[in-house]
Amino acid sequence: MGVVYLARDQGSRLVALKRLREGPADDAGFRRRFTREVEAARSVARFCTAPVLDAGIDGESAYIVTEYVDGPDLATAIKKGGPMAGADLEALAVGVATALTAIHQAGVVHRDLKPQNILLSPVGPRVIDFGIAQLVEPDASRSTGIVGTPAYMSPEQATEGRITAASDVFAWGGVVAYAATGRPPFGSGGAPEVLFRVVHYAPELTGLDERLRPLVERALDKDPARRPTAQQLLDLLLGRESVSVDTGVRTVSSSWAASRERHRDAPASARWKVTGRWKAPVAVAAALLVTGATVAAAWRPWETAVTGGGASPVTATSPAAYDGGVPPLAQQDTSVRNLDGRRVPVHVTIDNLYRVDGFLRLELTVRNDAKDGADADLYTILGRDSYDLASIGLTYNGASRTLRPYIEEGGTCICSTWDSVNSIGPAKSLLLVAEFDDVPWTAKRADLDLLGLGRFKDVPIT
Repeated sequence: MGVVYLARDQGSRLVALKRLREGPADDAGFRRRFTREVEAARSVARFCTAPVLDAGIDGESAYIVTEYVDGPDLATAIKKGGPMAGADLEALAVGVATALTAIHQAGVVHRDLKPQNILLSPVGPRVIDFGIAQLVEPDASRSTGIVGTPAYMSPEQATEGRITAASDVFAWGGVVAYAATGRPPFGSGGAPEVLFRVVHYAPELTGLDERLRPLVERALDKDPARRPTAQQLLDLLLGRESVSVDTGVRTVSSSWAASRERHRDAPASARWKVTGRWKAPVAVAAALLVTGATVAAAWRPWETAVTGGGASPVTATSPAAYDGGVPPLAQQDTSVRNLDGRRVPVHVTIDNLYRVDGFLRLELTVRNDAKDGADADLYTILGRDSYDLASIGLTYNGASRTLRPYIEEGGTCICSTWDSVNSIGPAKSLLLVAEFDDVPWTAKRADLDLLGLGRFKDVPIT
């Protein structure tokens, strides 16, 4: 499809810049499809995906910018560490089902779900490149030639039939089978040979966890109408009715983080060979065998006391005070002083505080709550004249000094930056980020001093 570059946006955040191959951008039909598909992709919920941040056509080149996901793809991880099992396999199955649910809710069909398009981030699996395969086809609902990866294509893709969300569910079954066994369910070889097996043969699932096998078999049904939807996959995996996408991602994130910590120092050959169970056990077999039974109450992470590393139990913030999505780690109302001296009310949420590539990454959102239409000037948002977040501070229990965001060679702060004329409009929100170095793995919680945006005590490091 093209070339992918690692880049930074104006806020110094790492992003993936995908430059599509030369040629199709000249075509008016491609431009229409590109605009339509990108708008649909941008509406996909961020959970368990690499969200689209920007896109456009520059001359003859079309480009898409997505969030950078720090981690290997599933194919590389399986080749190096062997098949997954237990909690890791279950978290992968739920994470990819959660991503497909979000993608399908936005009206997008991935069409090329495969191990190479699933990245294993520090907080769980992320699905990338959803909808991009459609851009090469004149009709997004019908193939004019086989597009996709044969080992994970559905029978309707192999026979140039109508492509729907059910095709992604078939690919989900193939991906889970591959993660559990280390081999595609329809074998390897030339494309015609593999596609013939996809259409006519039963999948080879020997070695697949028996708790997941019934659902994988349903997902790999030759008839799209008999496959479960992505939402039904998620419901059956968690043994509940109408599981929301944010609940799915919370479940995956908590399990994935615990597993990552548990196997951080394990050799690659043993990394995925886990037999432990996670906190939200898969209920596939029971869900398929029992009908009319009362399902378990929905798991609500904000009502659950979380402990770790000897820390005191902490109850996360209630989502009732948050305007949708995953509840933040912390939040508060405050106000900022504008250049003209006026105070503008803002709402600050600490969205994430997590480890990535040796750093501790802070993500916070500032929302302008002004009722009089006033903008919130970024130049004075920290209570002092500034162009970035370089002066905010972080401490943890046992720290000998206050940490500031990391400064690269050349003096560049790994944090959000802005120009003095930038501002946040009324009812608008802005994501700000900063990365800190030298935070030990033993630190489980941190205090944040965001200066004019307030202080936040005892924020959990996830």
